[in-house]
Amino acid sequence: MSDQAAIYLGQGAAHAPPAAGAEPPALRTPIAVLPAPAHRRQLPRWLLGLLLPAALLAAAELAVRSGTLAPNLLPPPSAILETIAELAQRGLATHVAASTLRVAVGFTAGALAAILLGAATALHRPAHAIFDPTVQALRAIPSLAWVPLLLLWLGIDEAPKLVLIAIGAFFPVYMGVSAGIRGVDRKLVEVARLYRLTAAQQARQVLLPAALPSILTGLRNGLGLAWMFMVAAELIAASKGLGYLLSDGRETSRADIVLATILLLAVLGKASDSLMLRLEQRLLAWRDSFESPDHA
Repeated sequence: MSDQAAIYLGQGAAHAPPAAGAEPPALRTPIAVLPAPAHRRQLPRWLLGLLLPAALLAAAELAVRSGTLAPNLLPPPSAILETIAELAQRGLATHVAASTLRVAVGFTAGALAAILLGAATALHRPAHAIFDPTVQALRAIPSLAWVPLLLLWLGIDEAPKLVLIAIGAFFPVYMGVSAGIRGVDRKLVEVARLYRLTAAQQARQVLLPAALPSILTGLRNGLGLAWMFMVAAELIAASKGLGYLLSDGRETSRADIVLATILLLAVLGKASDSLMLRLEQRLLAWRDSFESPDHA
């Protein structure tokens, strides 16, 4: 029996091999399509994300209530919530608004400067040779090292705080933009040149979409560092803001105020990161990326 005949016999007795010299017919037996496995019923993602914080808070509450931990060192979460309610009656919204505004202004300024310089160094080799070594050296300077210099140059008003936040946001965004553009596949650029696209069209239709994932990752990292640098700025010289509350809690030995402020910083940082993640998902909706079946 020929191999061709064996194949047709494997499809069923009703299917006979074609005659010699005849064109083989189309496959008559459809390929069986296995049904997609039923997804296990899972909790909503937002609820899953709350499991670990809830477990840690419950463990801390039990540890303090049982006497394992001293309440003056680690107040129970219930006491921290009471402190937040107390602070809310004493102008907490003003501190939150001041810190949020500083982060928004500083992050915007730092991100815009980083996008412009990162694109310039990625698209022009001379610019990369001139600016990138200096940027990489400045990136290694700790945040607190900038504070004395900024205070000497700009005083203790809002300017040094905003500049420090902008510095914190600048470097992650710069790295994302520069690495994203320089990492674009060279074949894509060559195809764009074959189609005689102008430099502006290449940037808009090829470079930007290909580098956008890296750019958005840099923006998310820069936003997180902006919150960190905001705390460093407000710890030095501020009369309002979450950093000021941290300093006030330390000076008055109020661990509940310190932990309440840390909790507020975590909530605000997560909220801003979630907004950035929504923007990323919207701008990258065209991307067919891998996602674990458990997360589908």
